[in-house]
Amino acid sequence: MATLHLVPVIDEGLGNSTYLLDIGQGRSLVVDPERDLREVRAEARRLGLTIAYAAETHLHADFISGVRELQHAEGATVLAPEAGPREFAHTVLNDGDTLDLGGFTLQALATPGHSPEHLSYLLLDNGRIAGVFTGGSLMVGTAGRTDLVSPDMTVPLARAQYHSLNRLMDLPDDTPVWPTHGAGSFCSAAAGGERTTTIGRERATNPLLQVSGEDAFVDALLGSLGTFPGYFLRLGEINRRGPVVLGATPALPALSADRVKELQEQGAQVVDARQPADFAAGHIPSSLSIALRPVFATWLGWLADPDRPVIIVRGPDQDPEDIVWAAAKVGFDVLAGELEGGFPTWQKSGATATGSLIEAGGLVSGAEASAAVIDIRQASEFVAGHVAAARNVELGGLAERLSELPAGPLVVMCGHSERAMSAASILERGGRTEVAVLNGGAADWAREAGRSLETGL
Repeated sequence: MATLHLVPVIDEGLGNSTYLLDIGQGRSLVVDPERDLREVRAEARRLGLTIAYAAETHLHADFISGVRELQHAEGATVLAPEAGPREFAHTVLNDGDTLDLGGFTLQALATPGHSPEHLSYLLLDNGRIAGVFTGGSLMVGTAGRTDLVSPDMTVPLARAQYHSLNRLMDLPDDTPVWPTHGAGSFCSAAAGGERTTTIGRERATNPLLQVSGEDAFVDALLGSLGTFPGYFLRLGEINRRGPVVLGATPALPALSADRVKELQEQGAQVVDARQPADFAAGHIPSSLSIALRPVFATWLGWLADPDRPVIIVRGPDQDPEDIVWAAAKVGFDVLAGELEGGFPTWQKSGATATGSLIEAGGLVSGAEASAAVIDIRQASEFVAGHVAAARNVELGGLAERLSELPAGPLVVMCGHSERAMSAASILERGGRTEVAVLNGGAADWAREAGRSLETGL
């Protein structure tokens, strides 16, 4: 029996796990790698492993895959489902196919639903099931969404997901389950923080497996789904064709303030990665605030225009490598550059704009107490608890709904302030001038006001 050395590399921002498995003789298998491979490679080096295989459970919609990077740089063999054929070299696997990895055997198990071609991979050790990589099929307490292909495929794929989960339930209760998607991923509706599970635990506790029959499952699955970023509808095709191999860390050229102005006039967009307080203190007019944090990639992909050059403004303590790799994960392969010297350079030569960042007391009894409150969190967050009289307009759809907002002063809020500052920058770009951002969330308001949060819509 081989010793199982499995290392999950978790992307907290995108909510995904990439798995690195030691398969013996100094080699490893990587399952569902993202394009930013820095941590995966670091783990492989730490264990003294080369990456021999890179397996994909499905065509990913939420990130650019890293399998071509591994194929090009490491010589890894790419393993992928036959359906949804990729336009680059790979080893095709179909339901029931097995591959001898040396210390282990990998067996493909067709589990369509999250995507039509989805495979799970049973990991076998001398014929014994060591675990199953379930990708976007079975997850901790939920299952992968089925509305990422086309509207007319959503229900058929949900029905396929029902049968796929029931097929996985044929595995022994003690089978470890290693999903790709988890909490934080817009590919699922997972609420908890756990990322791995077992077949028996899911059989007993997964809400989708407690309903009676296929129709009830479909209703429950589709009823649990919220909105998702628009870039999900284009990344799958990029992954099918084969992403550009970047090889090295993408460049972030230094741009003078004059060059930034020139590029702006030509249609470039400025993304300010500094924290909300820094953005409020001063920023380039019409720039988009997306604070650099684990979810930076998601909001860059959701809010920035992929067809326009992107210029970055960052703080001196922010690593440019983190910015360019986050951008590359969601399809921004090449950034126009960054403002040389950061915002202080701009202050010396260009017009600046400021924002308003207020504490909860200002919303309760200060100058902003009479302003309309716009809560830009996801609907599920809003329903769970919100400020009295707040209106929910999700950040991802805000730019298209500006005309629905009331006239006059606005206070924008989220859970902390990062998403709300993104919203304020969109409102500023849309011509709104009386906008304040709550430095905190609904709980801060409740504590200051001495009131309970409201629930529901």
